[in-house]
Amino acid sequence: MVILITGATHCGKTLLAQRLLEKYKYPYLSIDLLKMGLIRSGCTSLSPEEDSVLTRYLWPILREIIKTALENQQNLIIEGAYIPSQWTKDFDSDQLKQICFCGLVMSPSYIENHFQDIKKHANAIEKRMNDDWYTQEYLIEENLNYLRICRKYGYRYILIDHAYPTDWDSLFQQASDNLIHWAASEKD
Repeated sequence: MVILITGATHCGKTLLAQRLLEKYKYPYLSIDLLKMGLIRSGCTSLSPEEDSVLTRYLWPILREIIKTALENQQNLIIEGAYIPSQWTKDFDSDQLKQICFCGLVMSPSYIENHFQDIKKHANAIEKRMNDDWYTQEYLIEENLNYLRICRKYGYRYILIDHAYPTDWDSLFQQASDNLIHWAASEKD
């Protein structure tokens, strides 16, 4: 199984991937680590701020990593924001049955009520150099964009609305349910 975890910045993608690694021993690949490796090595002249261009650049690599993991029947978690909205078009129905999509979305009210907590936990896994650039308004806009994408393409998502989830078994089950829901909707 390949688990794709995506969402806006600071929604907990890396933390969820780390907890799943600890519990299920599934390795994970951080798209941010891949991105920075390519940038710092000089393999690309792109900068970390070029999100839409980075998605187009990174997705073919990630797509083939996913296909290779599926061919080898390996479990893998890939987390990051550089998963295109129409990612499912790159896989056949048998492959899609083995991919579990997990979109994390924070509601506007959650962001408004917990913005300082979000900032405080920004370095829970990664050591961010400087993320003073993101504001409460930016987070709300980005999360609403992810919500629109999930609804437009019928992707199930985990809505973080009142309190940040800490029950990792429940989150993993929700992610698995997302896959089951998506596979059933494809048959209709």
